[in-house]
This record gives sequence, structure tokens and C-alpha cells, in this order.
Amino acid sequence: MKIVADTGKCVGAGQCVRVAPELFDQGEEDGVVVVLDAEPGDELLAVAGEAVDLCPAQALSAG
Repeated sequence: MKIVADTGKCVGAGQCVRVAPELFDQGEEDGVVVVLDAEPGDELLAVAGEAVDLCPAQALSAG
């Protein structure tokens, strides 16, 4: 799985960070998503998928 963030769509809601802080962070100035680990291991696939599903702006995708 590879996580891709469309920072132009991100509204800074922070749902991804709340669900998977080991995979995501937010920029200090604008709150836009920062992907910390674009290719998480098997142990983080479920939380990565949950973060993608919870994104209110649909700024995250995984494939």
C-alpha cells in the first residue's frame, strides 16, 4: 500500500493524525497533512485505510 496526500484538497481537519499519528502529521503553519510513512508495513494497513476513509476532504488515497 502506498499513501498519497493531495495537499491542495486538505482542509486540516486532522482526522488522519488522530487515527494514525505514526503515519501522519500536520504542518505547523497551515495544518495541511504531512505523510510520515507513505508505505506502511502490514501492521499499520488497517489504520492507514481508516485514515483514508475518515478524511472529510478526501485528500488521502491508498493503493
